[in-house]
Amino acid sequence: MNHWDGTFEIGAEATTDDEQSRKMDLDRATLSRRQLDETQQSWLLAGPQESKKKDKDVDLGCLIVKPKLLKWILYAFLFSFVVSAVPITIAKPIPKHRKPPPDQYSQALHKALMFFNAQKSGRLPKNNRVPWRGDSALSDGSTLNDVKGGLVGGYYDAGDNIKFHFPMAFSMTLLSWSVVEYSDKYKDLGEYEHVRDLIKWGTDYLLKTFNSSATTIDRIYSQVGVATNGSTTPDDHYCWMRPEDMDYPRPVMIANSAPDLGGEVAAALAVASIVFHDDAAYSKKLLRGAAAMYKFARDPRRRTPYSRGNLATELFYNSTGYWDEYMWSAAWMYYASGNDSYARFATNPRLPKNAKAFMQIPNLGVFSWDNKLPGAQLLLTRLRLFLNPGYPYEETLSRYQNATGLNICMDLQRFNIFNYTPGDNPLKMSYVVGYGNKYPRHVHHRGASIPHNGVKYSCTGGYKWRDAKTDNPNTIIGAMVGGPDRNDHFPDVRTNYGYTEPTMAGNAGLVAALISLTTTTGSAGIDKNTIFSAVPPMYSASPPPPAP
Repeated sequence: MNHWDGTFEIGAEATTDDEQSRKMDLDRATLSRRQLDETQQSWLLAGPQESKKKDKDVDLGCLIVKPKLLKWILYAFLFSFVVSAVPITIAKPIPKHRKPPPDQYSQALHKALMFFNAQKSGRLPKNNRVPWRGDSALSDGSTLNDVKGGLVGGYYDAGDNIKFHFPMAFSMTLLSWSVVEYSDKYKDLGEYEHVRDLIKWGTDYLLKTFNSSATTIDRIYSQVGVATNGSTTPDDHYCWMRPEDMDYPRPVMIANSAPDLGGEVAAALAVASIVFHDDAAYSKKLLRGAAAMYKFARDPRRRTPYSRGNLATELFYNSTGYWDEYMWSAAWMYYASGNDSYARFATNPRLPKNAKAFMQIPNLGVFSWDNKLPGAQLLLTRLRLFLNPGYPYEETLSRYQNATGLNICMDLQRFNIFNYTPGDNPLKMSYVVGYGNKYPRHVHHRGASIPHNGVKYSCTGGYKWRDAKTDNPNTIIGAMVGGPDRNDHFPDVRTNYGYTEPTMAGNAGLVAALISLTTTTGSAGIDKNTIFSAVPPMYSASPPPPAP
């Protein structure tokens, strides 16, 4: 820095040799009148001192040089050595930039994602990374005339071999939401492409469950495989078989009315279109399918829940309503398309009234495959906080924000709304398989419990493995089981499915929680640019349309 003003340029003021000499003489004269201390004398550059006797030349054999020149050569050599060597010496002890060691949430996340690889149905990719799984259910839906190639693919829901499309779609919605929010974290952990492959495996299958190339549809396939309680004929509960060995009929369920299932499938495809924004063709395909499915779900002539009257579904994934799916899907359709008609419907006061959104019913504060209300209200709260759209959305959005705050408070233990286990994990048990040293060894899961030894066990021949006291021969890494009861008791018994069975929806929620908690060098918060990438500025002052 130049503390004395003036220019830093060397040639700014030309001076003659005589003028420069006079200045130097003046400087010496001025300094000679002051008594200098030792430090000042040692650092003072007052010009060359006059020698009392003439220095002799130095003979280097082939070269004769002046002593002063030799001295400067030595100084230059020393200086170049210091300049080159010192930085190297200093840099060596400094560790290279490395990613921080994975925290416990990261370690659990890697495993939790692997569960989805173990649940894949259809013709598996070579990189599936689960050695005891193979191709399965290649004839699913092969008799359907309107589905080219049948309903091959997708995911098995839990420890059985049924493909329930309602929780499958919800699981894909959750995984996609977690990627939209935390893509940088997934990239830092090396899981970005993996989780996208898992999502695409699900969305590719969901696109097969209806005519995704049409703009208007009249049905959706809701399930593959059935189970009947107390049945004595081969089905997906009566038989205990690896999915690769199934040889019994697998009926396909169809729904001509599905406001709930249709809303969830629309939401899954819409948010996945944001995940795959870098693949324009696939993203457009997903959004087109989402629009057709949303239209089907909102059809006023088709308002009967998809599971009503269907015992094959009703006993397992019965839907208790569809207004929450309307709110949920409308929010995701708006985020994916930027079409404000979806936002206007999501904020129409009649919608939260029909969904009982502001009644503070405790059960409606629990986010699940059947109740999307808390998630939908959170999404719409974010709309208010980040985009502040104003009229005519503000009043309803502010109430969604208030309801979201109350939902969070209800989860706090001091309010005694829900049951909590009393101890700090007294069994010291990990309920995620493969995490830590102590975890469930008798998971209620057909594929994990039967050896992968080239032997095909019959429908009832697998019972010996189901009822065995020995550990599962195959470790289903990352599966989160049902867990302990309210008193922290956990019977690790294969037939106690309430405790030892994992589910897709459960693991999807686990993944979403883990990625939000993990520490990486990437973004600590959400990726607002991604989640709002399709949303234009909202200045519309037109009133919202009536909600049917």
